[in-house]
Amino acid sequence: MAPDAQATADFYTSAWGAVTARLLRERLFAQWPNLKGQSVLGIGHTGPYLRLWREQALSCIALTPAQMGAARWPAGAPGLSCSAEEDALPFPDLSFDRILLVHGLEAAESARRMLREVWRVLKDDGRLLVVAPNRTGMWAYWESTPFGHGHPYSVRQLDQLLASALFRAERHDAALWVPPTRLRLILRAAPLIEDTGRRLVPALAGVTITEAVKDVYAAMPLQAVARRRLVLAEAG
Repeated sequence: MAPDAQATADFYTSAWGAVTARLLRERLFAQWPNLKGQSVLGIGHTGPYLRLWREQALSCIALTPAQMGAARWPAGAPGLSCSAEEDALPFPDLSFDRILLVHGLEAAESARRMLREVWRVLKDDGRLLVVAPNRTGMWAYWESTPFGHGHPYSVRQLDQLLASALFRAERHDAALWVPPTRLRLILRAAPLIEDTGRRLVPALAGVTITEAVKDVYAAMPLQAVARRRLVLAEAG
């Protein structure tokens, strides 16, 4: 089931939502430190994360899938936003240099159809960044957070799903070893917990972060199909 857009927005205005966003933004910025002049699309609930590139990107659009309900940019963060069906994105082919998926893939009614639409609107040399709940982490099973809804993925499962939609995973990262809790003591210690978890129990991260590119060669035939010769003979 898709997380409600308003409930997700409320989560990010809370103290633990703010800590969650800050920890994830650090990892996303490490992946994409400079998007100057790039066209960026965020699908899901991406307002708390697109702010990383809003000032430098050529354009930044936040799209909320229709089943999540209407969503707006956070206060003080102006930008373009819209809502649409996940398998019918309202953009021409090859529109975006970068696409970010947060709270999108795991809640999709058809993840593969969504990814095929992403493939269509992403430029051939563009890049996709997918944040998804980790099947072996705590956050996927904590329904009081947006990551506790929908279908969680292991790294291998996500790579296979991307490959089925003609993407090729190139880099993997992870985040959210901090437990999903409102306790202020834990929230204050979040950076230390993240560092310790990354070193000692990498498989228990709350979310996986996968960067992928379009596998354009997978969409093309490997060799020309031999034409059959039609021989016509006169009737004797």
